[in-house]
Amino acid sequence: MKRFGFSQVMLWIGLAFIYLPMLILVIYSFNASRLVTVWGGWSLKWYLGLLDNTQLMNAVMRSLEIACYTAVSAVFLGTLAAFVLTRIPRFRGRTLFGGMVTAPLVMPEVITGLSLLLLFVAMAQLIGWPQERGIVTIWIAHTTFCSAYVAIVVSARLRELDLSIEEAAMDLGAKPWKVFLLITIPMIAPSLAAGAMMSFALSLDDLVLASFVSGPGSTTLPMEVFSAVRLGVKPEINAVASLILLTVSLFTFFAWYFSRRAEERRKRAIQEAMETTANESGSTWTRERPATPSAG
Repeated sequence: MKRFGFSQVMLWIGLAFIYLPMLILVIYSFNASRLVTVWGGWSLKWYLGLLDNTQLMNAVMRSLEIACYTAVSAVFLGTLAAFVLTRIPRFRGRTLFGGMVTAPLVMPEVITGLSLLLLFVAMAQLIGWPQERGIVTIWIAHTTFCSAYVAIVVSARLRELDLSIEEAAMDLGAKPWKVFLLITIPMIAPSLAAGAMMSFALSLDDLVLASFVSGPGSTTLPMEVFSAVRLGVKPEINAVASLILLTVSLFTFFAWYFSRRAEERRKRAIQEAMETTANESGSTWTRERPATPSAG
């Protein structure tokens, strides 16, 4: 009889602690009762009711819009910062620049949100922009926060690259910007994708920064859910959370599936190339082998 070790038991306990609440949330999203804690049978009315909940759906669309903008801008700024930190070893203020890039990683979000709020208020008084806080100010705050994560991820990948490939391209006459676009970017594409997905998830999940820099008419989904939960969990919130879990799960599954197929194709191509090389080497050795003189 197979016995479970301590590590396996703790692993299953940890997985249950993480995923069991999600499973309960999905089950109760099909609850027919308006009371979340009372089971009233299976029903889809809360999913259908989302179409009539304009306020909640507007918050969802607004959060997705801000998350998309944040992913693009954070990848752009984070990649530039990572390139400066890894490819320019010495310049005046490098230590200060590195500290400013990574500061949002260790600074409490409350401090960051309050600082950005004071900055926007001071800018509105000095130059008249922004006139009101909304989607743009939330986007700027999220970009400031997420660029640090992208810079760390991309800089780790840039340090692992073989510089001889870029140097060979420049020796053949390629301009630096062309080497960066055609050689460096494709090689760091996985880290860029990881940084974009991380920025999208962090922006979609953020509550503290958005609470400081948002204004009337710019409520995001976490803010909407938090304000609703304070008055009691509504069944519509369970339905929205279940749809988000389904979307994330499908996206993760398809990403894993296509990456696995790409890896299998790559291994198959390498195997075929090795077999072709071995066959060509064998045929060449057969042709070049001198004829053995016959006995007698």
